[in-house]
Amino acid sequence: MKTTFAHRLKVTIPLMLLLLLTGGCASMMQQSAEESNAAYSTRDLNEQLVMATLWMQSSAEFRAMSYQAFNLAAMNLDSFLAAYTGSKPVAIIVDADETVIDNTAYEAWLIGQDFGYSSKTWTPWMEAAEATAMPGAEEFLNFAAAKGVEVFYVTNRKMVGYDGTKKNLMALGFPNVDEKHLLLRTDSSDKQARRDLVAKDYEIALLMGDNLNDFTSNFRKKTVDERFIETDKIKDQWGTRFIVLPNPTYGEWEGAVYEGNWGVSAAEKDQMRKFYLRKWDYQVPE
Repeated sequence: MKTTFAHRLKVTIPLMLLLLLTGGCASMMQQSAEESNAAYSTRDLNEQLVMATLWMQSSAEFRAMSYQAFNLAAMNLDSFLAAYTGSKPVAIIVDADETVIDNTAYEAWLIGQDFGYSSKTWTPWMEAAEATAMPGAEEFLNFAAAKGVEVFYVTNRKMVGYDGTKKNLMALGFPNVDEKHLLLRTDSSDKQARRDLVAKDYEIALLMGDNLNDFTSNFRKKTVDERFIETDKIKDQWGTRFIVLPNPTYGEWEGAVYEGNWGVSAAEKDQMRKFYLRKWDYQVPE
């Protein structure tokens, strides 16, 4: 198992302090480190959004992966329906953000700002109803509806954003955008209760999302390594019943890097992100 960032700090900090104290400059070095951390702002951290956001907005590869996901979903849904002999009506469950709608304009707006995601700015974004459709989403969702399959949108947008979200999805031509099928977050970010609500009356053919919590709660509050283990346990379901959309800009994977502590400073987030990078061990010849 990979050593966690917190464990690495626990081991190295006492040694560093001992060396600094031996040198008689501990207080000066501590002050310098604190000043360096204070100088590293959220504006600096937001610069790390540039490549991921640029890729999602500007690369044909991203569009191809999105089309690929929805093409696969259509094929799998057809196969499911051909073999289905049950009595329940059939449904699919999809997440909203970065699954059927694209919010990268909001992510791009954060670049250059000295603050990150918050309800203060996210709520106006939801109200603006300006998210665009993920490539292939509108075609697939209406394909499913034409087959008599009901679409349920299980999203962790909070209820304050219900009207804006409904307006946005309807404007994009998505089917089943109503109170029954649009299930926003109420008391918990765990989607299992809402998935169970759908499963009570429907046979769920497949689920789509950009976050592994969109499929099962087994990924909630897990470490980076634990998430790998859980992913491997159900490897046969990826691309069959569970279809994942690419999202390198944010998600539970990032929270795992921070070991669940989203409140750490921008400098600490930067350090923790870089801690999990696997690096080539090579020394450039002089």
